[in-house]
Amino acid sequence: MLGFFRRKKPETPPAVPATDAPPAAGATGGPDAPAPDASVHDVSVQHAPAPQADAAVAAPASAPDEPLPAEIIAAAMDVDARAAVEPVVSEPAVPEPAVSEPAVPEPAVSEPAMAEPGPGAFAEPASAPAGEAAAPGKKGWRDRLRGSAFARTLGGLFSRNPRLDDDLLDEIETALITADVGVTATTQLIQDLRKRMKAREFADAGGLLRALRQDLLAILAPVAVPLEIDPKAGPFVLLTVGVNGVGKTTTIGKLAKRFKDEGRPLMLAAGDTFRAAAVAQLQAWGERNGVPVVAQGQNADAASVAFDALQAAKARGTQVLIADTAGRLHTQQGLMAELGKIKRVLQKLDPGAPHEVLMVIDGTTGQNALSQLRQFHAAVGVTGLVVTKLDGTAKGGVVFALAREFGIPIRYAGIGERPEDLRVFDAQSFVDALLPESLGN
Repeated sequence: MLGFFRRKKPETPPAVPATDAPPAAGATGGPDAPAPDASVHDVSVQHAPAPQADAAVAAPASAPDEPLPAEIIAAAMDVDARAAVEPVVSEPAVPEPAVSEPAVPEPAVSEPAMAEPGPGAFAEPASAPAGEAAAPGKKGWRDRLRGSAFARTLGGLFSRNPRLDDDLLDEIETALITADVGVTATTQLIQDLRKRMKAREFADAGGLLRALRQDLLAILAPVAVPLEIDPKAGPFVLLTVGVNGVGKTTTIGKLAKRFKDEGRPLMLAAGDTFRAAAVAQLQAWGERNGVPVVAQGQNADAASVAFDALQAAKARGTQVLIADTAGRLHTQQGLMAELGKIKRVLQKLDPGAPHEVLMVIDGTTGQNALSQLRQFHAAVGVTGLVVTKLDGTAKGGVVFALAREFGIPIRYAGIGERPEDLRVFDAQSFVDALLPESLGN
């Protein structure tokens, strides 16, 4: 650092004496100057840099170095000392302040404190805005179900005006099995059609289509029974069950909208305490429809929630109580036994409860829905069905398999996402949507 403040002057080689004899000691800078090495006799000695004292004597014309002020030397030494011990710290770049948009506050869903369970342990939501009126039952069935595999395969088969022969029956059989109608139901349908065709009851493929429609209606007509609410039940307890992901909580929200529009006082019980955000989801449906929701914390006992909800419903004179349950696989016997516990706990307050055990079935499940219904029916005694997601990639034929195998009433069918798309099951509208009579013309 001192070298930064010292000005260097150009070095000049020392003058070469005229004689070969070395200069005297007094001529080279006094008694303190070192004596030259006597062993060096080469002329290259003349170009070697001389000590600073010798250079000053050899070139007296050059100006001597100016002395540096003491304060500059002290400052330079202080800087060098600090640079040797202090690490270099780089200042981080200061980011530009982010401009945050104001957050839209979500509606607060107040959960009741369950320290003292009882009739008052529920959250009373704010009144919901008036929604659209539910559409009539038959409107939109064809538009919603035309994309199903059942409608595409059989519709394409009859729309090309096929010949009336055994090959046509074979194609119909393949289409029915592919659409999840089931082997047993399909075999029965094809045998009946083949017998009538050999008896020459059909003049063309259009006659065969009409006969197939009649057979399909005959399968669904006995199970197309709407849900009847008994006003004397006080309250009418509706317990929803099903496997994971079939849409139980969404179905409860749509049912709440329907019953609210009918003027029925009702209450919801958030019994799905296992799935994350299931309680909040049901409370959001309650706020939307203006319906109180009884809820406890995460991982609470579902039977306890149902018990508290039934007590609260009785104290308030509620007409309908819809209880949600956690989704569970029908192969898990321990989880299926919990459903039986919920039913027994409800019967301690009301021996007739639950008055309806509504099982929600995913329409895209296929033939696995038969084994699901078999296990749930053995555990809690299913009294009604809701088949959902029929407007998507569902094949639709599983409805015929369920009706023929169990004969349990199909209460509702989900053919869309809106609340009014949960329709009361209508066998005629369902068959017309999947297999229109106009295909035979």
